[in-house]
Amino acid sequence: MAFRASTRGLAAVARASRSSPAVGRTRFFSQATAVPTTGESTSASQIKRDAALPNPDPAEDSASAALVHEHAPYMVATYSRPPPVFVKGEGSYIWDIENRKYLDFTAGIAVNSLGHCDPEMAKLIAQQSKTLIHASNLYYNPWTGALSKLLIEKTLASGGMHDASSVFICNSGSEANEAGIKFARKVGKILDPSGAKHEIVSFKNAFHGRTMGSLSATPNPKYQAPFAPMVPGFKVGTYNDIAGINDLVTEKTCSVIVEPIQGEGGVQVGTEEFLVALAKRCREVGALLHYDEIQCGLSRTGTFWAHGKLPKEAHPDILTTAKALGNGFPIGATIVNQHVAEKIKVGDHGTTFGGNPLACRLGHYIVNRLADEKLQEEVVAKGAVMVRGFGQLRAKYPELISEIRGRGLILGVQLDRDPGEIVKACRERGLLVITAGTNTLRFVPSLTIAEGEIMEGLGILDRAIEAVLGGEK
Repeated sequence: MAFRASTRGLAAVARASRSSPAVGRTRFFSQATAVPTTGESTSASQIKRDAALPNPDPAEDSASAALVHEHAPYMVATYSRPPPVFVKGEGSYIWDIENRKYLDFTAGIAVNSLGHCDPEMAKLIAQQSKTLIHASNLYYNPWTGALSKLLIEKTLASGGMHDASSVFICNSGSEANEAGIKFARKVGKILDPSGAKHEIVSFKNAFHGRTMGSLSATPNPKYQAPFAPMVPGFKVGTYNDIAGINDLVTEKTCSVIVEPIQGEGGVQVGTEEFLVALAKRCREVGALLHYDEIQCGLSRTGTFWAHGKLPKEAHPDILTTAKALGNGFPIGATIVNQHVAEKIKVGDHGTTFGGNPLACRLGHYIVNRLADEKLQEEVVAKGAVMVRGFGQLRAKYPELISEIRGRGLILGVQLDRDPGEIVKACRERGLLVITAGTNTLRFVPSLTIAEGEIMEGLGILDRAIEAVLGGEK
């Protein structure tokens, strides 16, 4: 009989999770092994297949499916999800409701840079939640300013954005980019009161968010078409096309928003020549340069900011971050230089929850951890291990893999086909991977992942590819 989840059942999961002395021994909802319960209609070949896999996707009569079917009618269907229901994480691993263990090469889409359930972060959440969670931006609190100060200090010390001066704290990446877009429009109007200097330039394959301003800077029909028309005044260029910059960025441009490494766009790396030329043109026409480092920043490339090794003349006027800033807790930030900050006045922008003491105390801890030079060196070394492994897979499957892109621990493997079957084959063998762009496997594990875990994941990826190419799936 199918399991029907309830509030009482969910509470039992929470109690079991808290009281369990070891993650691997925790049991959730059922005492099921890796092989799910199957109905009489299940074919013998399907049973044999599932029995051979460590983590076959939960069946329709599983505890996972029961919970999903109970909740689905009450959720707006904005996502298509695979069957597992995740309930616990630790480090680089995550467990589903049926106690299947997965090695996570996604880190919540480049969010959990310190891994799942960092112990110190858990302590801080408990401490601050007993002290002060929210009081609104109508009043001061100790942590909004402390995080802002730390972000500026660590940015300057890292060699990135040499004139960073102040920070607006918000709740997400899209909100951070919205703030950057609004600030740019305000600066443009001050520089040219006629209003002509209002255009925002972005690039093909970019992803800057799903709220209307950031969506207007995300030129992907899949995201934009259902909500057209977009906010007026946005122009689109070709990433890494130096020749097209002068015609693209003009006296009407108030800002250019660009990712130093396009994450959702397929892990496309902006060349130094392109970013330097883009910055030069921005200075020529008085446009702001806005680097969106929501996915590629905060040491994911091995430097605190992905642009950190660029010459000062290619540094941004606006720098946005989120994702890893909260390691899973909602927070975002828009960093600006004095040229921008001095033009933003009281009442120009705001947020109810942004800058709350709980989020900012966590962000303060996380920034200190991620700014550590030893961690950054390890990111570079771990990235090299992954790239070597991908190179071996490319040599083994030359018709499948055509290119390896990225830096540090934001990496993409370009395939000759839709990666969906490989993603599923990895998942059913205990490895979580995600896609990006067109036919690209994206790898953004936690920055604290161990080399042994990387090797484990590469081995699973190899077996998954072999199974898909061999027709096993």
